[in-house]
Amino acid sequence: MAVEKGYHIAVVGATGAVGQQMLKTLEERDFPIQSVKLLSSKRSAGKKIIFKGEEITVEEATPESFEGVQLALFSAGGSVSKALAPEAAKRGAICVDNTSAFRMDENVPLVVPEVNEEDLRLHNGIIANPNCSTIQMVVALEPLREKYGIKKVVVSTYQAVSGAGLNAINEMKEQTRDLLEGKEVTPEVLPVGGDKKHYQIAFNAIPQIDKFQENGYTFEEMKMINETKKIMHLPELEVAATCVRLPVETGHSESVYVETEKGGATVEEIKELLASSPGVTLQDDPANQVYPMAIDCVGKNDVFVGRIRKDLDRDNGFHMWIVSDNLLKGAAWNSVQIAESLVKLQLLK
Repeated sequence: MAVEKGYHIAVVGATGAVGQQMLKTLEERDFPIQSVKLLSSKRSAGKKIIFKGEEITVEEATPESFEGVQLALFSAGGSVSKALAPEAAKRGAICVDNTSAFRMDENVPLVVPEVNEEDLRLHNGIIANPNCSTIQMVVALEPLREKYGIKKVVVSTYQAVSGAGLNAINEMKEQTRDLLEGKEVTPEVLPVGGDKKHYQIAFNAIPQIDKFQENGYTFEEMKMINETKKIMHLPELEVAATCVRLPVETGHSESVYVETEKGGATVEEIKELLASSPGVTLQDDPANQVYPMAIDCVGKNDVFVGRIRKDLDRDNGFHMWIVSDNLLKGAAWNSVQIAESLVKLQLLK
């Protein structure tokens, strides 16, 4: 299929928040498309979505849906991806999966284009899109790894409720309204993975995202730890994570401490390095209170970095604040970026 004519693509989970962002991003980027199939669960099939001015009816996703599809973008939950991505790949599609289903599969590349684009050449029909909180962190860390080497990362996240889906957003808004009116609230959604209890998210911070593992870390924290090592090709990297849900609608924030292998770097050198790095916007002027905030990153594709400062005790230690739109760079934009990289590397035929 010649690029100028466009590709036959499918979006699985087209009615969801990330699926909608994928379609919007494909449209904004003017990705070369000859035909598009919008796929979903049986429950959502039949809905109509406008894409590039055309009304398209959403179809139920089945193995047969992928006949003739060259590129399939998945964002419909891990169980759907596990069932259908291999079927799509079997029929010749390259699948970009936005769930955790294949991320740690050694035969599946886990890709952030600014960091490890060349890993796309290793795909066997399925490419994994990393966790939203991992993506923004590795985009900011990769320039440091390249120039100074990195040996240790400690991250605390402040994650938006949109990362837990539409029900979580609605719960936050309803709880906020009820509490301001003096009413009691009954939490039913957050934390996701809280199979024993649910807690109020309005005016609160919940230090649990996903289920706890036997080692005391949550699944979200282990995703950040393991994915960072895989994406950066640093199996020995020391990584620790604490993931927290905040009453913010969109935009994940992270406090990151990183130790470089080489000492001697100055804060100014790191600022200059990040300011010239792909996918990064530096916002760092403490004297004028300029720093990244979740509210300012919404709808933007970049990763925003600021509050860069040297650790007071270690010459090779630095602290930084990283913010990004979790539905865009953390999901939809990274997936479309992977698709653009597949075209650039002539891997999408």
